[in-house]
Amino acid sequence: MAANTLRKRKIAVLGSRSVGKSSLVIQFIENHFVDAYYPTIENTFSKGVAYKGVEYDCDIIDTAGQDEYSILSSKHAIGIHGYVLVYSVASRRSFDMIKIVYDKIVDFCGKNDIPCVIVGAKTDLQSSPNSRQVAPNEGEELAKLNNAAWVETSAKNNVNVGKVFELCLAEIEKRSPSSKTDQPEASRCLIM
Repeated sequence: MAANTLRKRKIAVLGSRSVGKSSLVIQFIENHFVDAYYPTIENTFSKGVAYKGVEYDCDIIDTAGQDEYSILSSKHAIGIHGYVLVYSVASRRSFDMIKIVYDKIVDFCGKNDIPCVIVGAKTDLQSSPNSRQVAPNEGEELAKLNNAAWVETSAKNNVNVGKVFELCLAEIEKRSPSSKTDQPEASRCLIM
């Protein structure tokens, strides 16, 4: 396929409230960190991303925070190619929510394997005593159990922010039987 052909991909960023989803997305899209916290209702951003010589036109959906009682909106599953599930390394509860959110996506989509990156955010907070509640090996293990990629990030310090979305594209493409075509077939959830 020609390197200048654009592939459209939709990526949903999900996780508990206040884990840094919006900070991660804004750092990736606009290259700056927002110190203030404003609860997100929902925002969609677009950015071109080059991955393995292919240009992707990515729509990144920054969602409102989820909790165990949130109902997964169909707009966060239908037409989505990949998922970024974010927890804060300083919040055990947000880490425990990742499995709940993952299971909701799997149940909604009717698939056992979804293109997903599990992200431990706010690594910049670990310098404070007793601030880290989730060890790196716990994040890695959860990712392995769910056949997902894993990475820790700091949106504040711009550490591994771009890698999150590269890993998500890699997870999407490795599940794509039609990786030689421009657009995957539409289905209930666009998981190949």
